Amino acid sequence: MLYPLNLELSAKVCAIIGGGRVAERKAQGLLAAGARVTVIAPEATAGLRQLAEQRLLCWRQEEYRPGSLQELCPLLVFCTADVPAVNRQAAAEARSLGALVNAAAQPEITDFQVPSRVQRGDLLLTVSTGGGSPAFSRLLRERLEQEYPESFTAFMDWLAKLRAEIKQVPGGSDTHQQLWRQVLNQQIIDLVRAGELRQAEDEIRHGITDAGIKP
Repeated sequence: MLYPLNLELSAKVCAIIGGGRVAERKAQGLLAAGARVTVIAPEATAGLRQLAEQRLLCWRQEEYRPGSLQELCPLLVFCTADVPAVNRQAAAEARSLGALVNAAAQPEITDFQVPSRVQRGDLLLTVSTGGGSPAFSRLLRERLEQEYPESFTAFMDWLAKLRAEIKQVPGGSDTHQQLWRQVLNQQIIDLVRAGELRQAEDEIRHGITDAGIKP
């Protein structure tokens, strides 16, 4: 059974072995999370080369060799090389340095999987089938994209600001948690899904006022 975990990767070092399309997708996701990315590969996609030219990542234009990861001391290592033996070598070195390994094409050397995800601002929805059916995982992700449209991005930004206001109101965390349980409900989700953000915000504000709290 997999253990779900959201990692804070800001300024954390991550390495990618290989420079193909899979490597490019991994790099884009890591960069979006604020990671410091190094790609080790003799060749790279146009997208990776562009990211390197923009100095958004480091591309070491060379074959992976034992010791290549030593100076990096990465937190995560993604093994995407076309040669399975290279991935196995890189995975062994990564583990000796205390790093976690992802090798989607070789589950026997994989420590973690990257789930399908839907990002709406700070709202992150993920789906995983444990590697059993990536196609079904994509299908579920597409459903989530429909269920949680872009309107949730603006709503999450507003909700975070309101929460900061509420935290300044006397009463303590227990009182605040009880308040949120009262004002956040399925109706609010339906309103946001329909794009009725102003009405959703008004409903929440009214609920807070009815509870006797003035943020």
